Amino acid sequence: MRLAAVMRALIPCLRVASALLRSSVLAGAGEKPLLRSSPLCFFHKDEIRKLIPLFGSEIRCLSSTVEMQQEEYERDNLVDDREASEKQLSLNLALSQLACDFDKESRLSLNRFFSTRYTSVVPTGSIKLDIALGIGGLPKGRIVEIFGKEASGKTTLALHVISEAQKAGGYCAYIDVENAFNPCFAEDIGVNSEKLLITHPDCAENSLSIVNTLINSGSVDVIVVDSVAALVPQAEIDCILDLKSEKVQSQLMNKALRKIQTSLSSHSKSLVILVNQVRAKLKGNMFPSGEVTCGGNAVEFYAAIRLRISRKGLMQTDDDKIKGIRIAVQVVKNKLSPAMKKADLEIGFGTGIRREAELLEMGSSYGIIMREGNEGSGYWINGEYFKDKAGAESYLVQNSSVTDELVRTLRSELFEKTPQDS
Repeated sequence: MRLAAVMRALIPCLRVASALLRSSVLAGAGEKPLLRSSPLCFFHKDEIRKLIPLFGSEIRCLSSTVEMQQEEYERDNLVDDREASEKQLSLNLALSQLACDFDKESRLSLNRFFSTRYTSVVPTGSIKLDIALGIGGLPKGRIVEIFGKEASGKTTLALHVISEAQKAGGYCAYIDVENAFNPCFAEDIGVNSEKLLITHPDCAENSLSIVNTLINSGSVDVIVVDSVAALVPQAEIDCILDLKSEKVQSQLMNKALRKIQTSLSSHSKSLVILVNQVRAKLKGNMFPSGEVTCGGNAVEFYAAIRLRISRKGLMQTDDDKIKGIRIAVQVVKNKLSPAMKKADLEIGFGTGIRREAELLEMGSSYGIIMREGNEGSGYWINGEYFKDKAGAESYLVQNSSVTDELVRTLRSELFEKTPQDS
């Protein structure tokens, strides 16, 4: 009888031993132990009372130890003023040490964080697109990818960005990889071709080296590479073409963009625009399933903003003559503002983006341009009245100074914050 009672009392002890053994094995293997509370949770109250006469001191010690561990992990005392001042002093000493070891503008400097919180931008030449971007233009010190199908307005948009940067007194460079730059068309858009740096590199390595050198100079505001798909590595030029040559370009872009991104992060104010093409993505080498850009995945990852341009239709006159195209620009990726916004634009042949039509639409919406007449068909601009939209657009085209002043007023209304807003 006494032996049977002892065996019944040892059964709960075996449970505890088994649980502790499993916990220690898991802890030794680097995993979290299964026991998150006291091992006494495996016992009933009556069983604990029976064990106290046999193992009273050990059970009390084990229970108190677990309770102390629970209190240690659950409680978090409030930081007093003395401890906060000590932490602030230690942080300042660490920042001072980093400034001595590296530079005064260390990556952990709080002053540098607040000074670069608001990035300067370059307008795109389209107010609708600036609104879709959320920050009023394309950010300096970043990489922007403009991609789409053929004849969709990719180069035209890049040239408009160059024109806006030159209006602000900046220097721009155009890496003409495709050898398709048209100076006459660029001048019609508003680009000063005499002050534009243009180069025709012979291989992809030289093109990307030129971009990196211009970035490190810190004097070029906009650098356009047109296009990524036309960048041919020297290895492809020297060797016979094969089906695996596309991997060479992807590897080259991956290495080059790492270097370019490092140069941009070193307080550079250059905007790098990569014009890219799309290819049909084949499914099972037979049927197309979507599209993919050239240059590998590195361009997608390093680009802060990605703009996808697609054609929507044609612009025709009353006598059925085609005068331009309608496009849709979708912000696929945006690290500085919410993405997936779209802007519908119109591009005229030989004139570029029709900003006059945008200005009439947006100016009327924000009260900068007054409308009058039947169903609001008339416009008041600079004290002059125009009975229809065609007459108002013609006046804005002929008077660029008035157009620029209206654009500045509208941009100030849309993007410049007042002290009350902040």
